[in-house]
Amino acid sequence: MTAPADGADLWEFDRGVYARGHDFIAGVDEAGRGPLAGPVVSAAVILNRDTPIAGLADSKKLSPRKRESLFAEIYARAVAVGIGIVDALEIDRINILRAALCSMAMAVANLRPRPDWLLIDGPFGIPAEFPQTAIPKGDGLSASIAAASIVAKVSRDHLMARYHDDYPQFGFSRHKGYPTQAHRDALRQYGCCPIHRRSFNGVWPFPGAATQPGGGS
Repeated sequence: MTAPADGADLWEFDRGVYARGHDFIAGVDEAGRGPLAGPVVSAAVILNRDTPIAGLADSKKLSPRKRESLFAEIYARAVAVGIGIVDALEIDRINILRAALCSMAMAVANLRPRPDWLLIDGPFGIPAEFPQTAIPKGDGLSASIAAASIVAKVSRDHLMARYHDDYPQFGFSRHKGYPTQAHRDALRQYGCCPIHRRSFNGVWPFPGAATQPGGGS
């Protein structure tokens, strides 16, 4: 399976799944595996097959303004949207991969109506009772996964903007917890705050972090 070229119709993949008799296909994706701070956030989205949303794409390829516009449209027109959030403490406890898969399962559990098939971004399945297909780089292959990638990314960005109000010295509204130079400089100056992933490389040498990396980045 290869990704469509830019501008290709991502609905073609989803229509192929509908044609196999599945009515409620949920795309599932996460945002926030790489940052040094904040939660990992997942979304599960069941799109309305009768009213396709134009312009869906991998969230990383969209401008912030376009993501926000599509985020609102997805919430207005999707059959269902579910969100799953795993915080930094749990990420440190179980590691980031397990936390990401857990947040995906939480997002699916929050869907109503229940899906009859899951399309999951990445190579791993998730702990859920539903039949599922794991699709590496699925956010560039499936409209449902692309929609989930947008909802997960924008939802996490909104959370990090709220955390900025609590910890303005770290600049979370700008870098969303990713390891920019400004973020690393703030860690050197202020140490860790409660939402930092203390087991991550890039965090653990600084005051308040673990003595050695465990969760990994």
